[in-house]
Amino acid sequence: MSQELRAVEWTGTGLALIDQTALPHRTATVDVHDVDTLVDAIQRLVVRGAPAIGAAGGYGVAIALLQGEREGWTENETREAVARVREARPTAVNLMVCVDRVMTRFDEGLDAVLAEAAAVQREDVEANRAMGAFGADWLLKRVGTDRPLRILTHCNTGALATAGWGTALGVIRELHARGRLEVVYADETRPLLQGSRLTAWELVQEGIPHFVQADGAAAGTILRGEVDAAIVGADRIAANGDTANKVGTVGVALACADAGIPFLVAAPTTTVDLSTPDGAAIHIELRGEDEVLEWGGVRTAPAESRGHNPAFDVTPGRLVTGLVTERGVLEVSTGELPGDRLR
Repeated sequence: MSQELRAVEWTGTGLALIDQTALPHRTATVDVHDVDTLVDAIQRLVVRGAPAIGAAGGYGVAIALLQGEREGWTENETREAVARVREARPTAVNLMVCVDRVMTRFDEGLDAVLAEAAAVQREDVEANRAMGAFGADWLLKRVGTDRPLRILTHCNTGALATAGWGTALGVIRELHARGRLEVVYADETRPLLQGSRLTAWELVQEGIPHFVQADGAAAGTILRGEVDAAIVGADRIAANGDTANKVGTVGVALACADAGIPFLVAAPTTTVDLSTPDGAAIHIELRGEDEVLEWGGVRTAPAESRGHNPAFDVTPGRLVTGLVTERGVLEVSTGELPGDRLR
């Protein structure tokens, strides 16, 4: 089922987004015909995952053009609306890259914009398929065992988070297709339980055995020897290999380093930002305090407490055993840096 899943779909007049806040209990879509609705969908995580946000942003240029035509906007007003889409999630570089790419066709009109947005979406699926094969090959060679692998993953990196197939979860799906996967440990993942709600849902569709675990359990699972490797996605990768991903990722990387097992990052080259020298230059989005001070709308912390709620953390490149893109695998921790190899 998830092989055919499309989190972002152009309907001819607008976007149909799978509402990822409703899963796994209800499958619903949000129809997008204006910029306000698209920006809200990106910020509320109706659509999430750096590649999926990038695809939505690319089509967002068309949304702005159509809305501007309906409402009599000037060209500057339309460009300002596109800028709002581009800036809706500041950490995920794919959004900016894809919007900027589609904007190169802006002066050619709607048909050209839609053609470029469709190309962005198509190329992401192709890249994900390539990443799955490269990552599986690398892991099987690196781990060097004949038995099926036990893999830990963090957040959601499957078809829901991309234009289709998946990045880190794409590697996992490839291992499963080859009969080389025993089990997946899926961290539940803050802030909206993307692991337990979304990754587990995709694993169920594929018939892949898995456990959902609390984020705080990940390090212990790794250090007890219950995992052969961890595979995660990324929202932005700096030129030196520092990687921003969903908060909790750096703890997984530290545990993998201590246990001596591979920590693999799977992301398309659109996630690599060579203009960002290192992780210190990556803007980390802070989400609302209520997400950590409340549960289900009920206050769980004292009224006087404040909430610290970063959506992402940065894993130093020295902890990234391998970075798999559609071009192959860079062994970042040994000095194969994105800034040297992906220019």
